[in-house]
Amino acid sequence: MSRRTKKQPTVDELLTAIAREKLRIDTLETRNRDCLDFYNVAVWSVRDALLAAYQAGMASTLEKLG
Repeated sequence: MSRRTKKQPTVDELLTAIAREKLRIDTLETRNRDCLDFYNVAVWSVRDALLAAYQAGMASTLEKLG
C-alpha cells in the first residue's frame, strides 16, 4: 500500500490564500488598474496576515526538522 503525501502549497499559493482570507484580496497578480491593485486595509488585518505568514513559515520549518 503506497502512502499518499499531502501536496504542500507553493509560496505564491500560500500568500494568495492568506491575502484572500485575512485581507479580502482575491489575487496578488498585478492588473495595472488602480482600482484593482490598491486596497484600503485595516492595520489589524495586516497584522493577522503577517502572523499567518509567520506561522506558516514556522510550521514548515518544524516539518523539515521533525
